[in-house]
Amino acid sequence: MTGAPDAAPEAVDPAAAWERLLRVRTADEAAAAGLVPDGAGGARWAGAAAPGAAWLAERYLPLCLAGPRVAFGQLGQSLDGFIATRTGDADYVTGEEDRRHLHRLRALADAVLVGAGTAVADDPRLTVRACAGRDPVRVVLDPRGRVPRQRQVFTDGAAPTLWVVGPDAAAEGVGDGVEVLALPDAAAFAPRRLLAVLAARGLGRVLVEGGGVTVSRFLRARALDRLYVTVAPVLLGDGVPGLRFPGTPVMRDALRPPLRRALLGEDTLFELDLRAAAGA
Repeated sequence: MTGAPDAAPEAVDPAAAWERLLRVRTADEAAAAGLVPDGAGGARWAGAAAPGAAWLAERYLPLCLAGPRVAFGQLGQSLDGFIATRTGDADYVTGEEDRRHLHRLRALADAVLVGAGTAVADDPRLTVRACAGRDPVRVVLDPRGRVPRQRQVFTDGAAPTLWVVGPDAAAEGVGDGVEVLALPDAAAFAPRRLLAVLAARGLGRVLVEGGGVTVSRFLRARALDRLYVTVAPVLLGDGVPGLRFPGTPVMRDALRPPLRRALLGEDTLFELDLRAAAGA
């Protein structure tokens, strides 16, 4: 008499899939996590997988495998290109799905970087809360030392903070877990030089999170390898602009990098491969 058939293996669920992706940085690690080539240039789970697990692999595996040094930017904006209203209110420009996406990007980074304007206006925590994952080092670019000492990145102790200031900035009065890095001059704040300084500290995977001025500076300097822009179906009319950089006088010379699209609830995510565009 034959025994009962073996039970089918349990499908990989989204939570387990994300935990596995967090440990993937090489093709060998992807294989060890249970990912195999899908025949179309991507990868899929070798066994049964829930739809959410398959979506996570499709969306984030390219970033996982982007190497030990990768800079990626992120912005959420309205249809007409604003990241906040004219008063600076940026709450709920994009929805909850985009918030989870942002926190996944943080979890895949060694460092998350913001400019002084964002630190002043938004008082962000820059930690990973909407998904599993460790907190990145929080990097605040503040050449004049103008960010108030009461901001959460300086006081909450939730994650290490690197406060990058200019040579003449007064940078005292911050809490434990905050390291002050004084750069010698304005030229040292150039995006590529900043990324080299961070990489020398072991922070090679950098998320440039905001605001629009800082992300635009990194894009203009061709210092970003990937760019994630989430567009919400809302019109603001005016406000704080997102991406701004010197444009081209003719359409045929406009930047048209390879991209992927995905729906995040009512929002649309555009993922631009700037590294591929630079090598074209």
